[in-house]
Amino acid sequence: MRYSILFAALIAALGLSACEKAVVVTPVPAVVAVPGPAGPQGATGATGEQAQKGDTGATGSTGATGYTGATGNTGATGNTGATGYTGATGSTGAEGVQGERGKTGGDTVVIVPGR
Repeated sequence: MRYSILFAALIAALGLSACEKAVVVTPVPAVVAVPGPAGPQGATGATGEQAQKGDTGATGSTGATGYTGATGNTGATGNTGATGYTGATGSTGAEGVQGERGKTGGDTVVIVPGR
């Protein structure tokens, strides 16, 4: 809108400056006669009628919806939870089965190195 008004004013200025300029003739001032004394005051005019109230104007249009706000900052990290309780001690396990008696070595020789 701003540029269209500026452009129209520029075109008008160029168009008017291109016209042929007429010669200006200054008129001779006319002789003014001095008036005589004022006459008697005229009668007072009639009082006008009371003006009527105009119609109420139309309701304006609803404004445009506003922009969405910026996203908020991330909240602070929460505190670390308390340490849990130690569990109860378990029961003693069942006794295992008794193993068999070992066999004799027979002809196996064990050598123990000296120190």
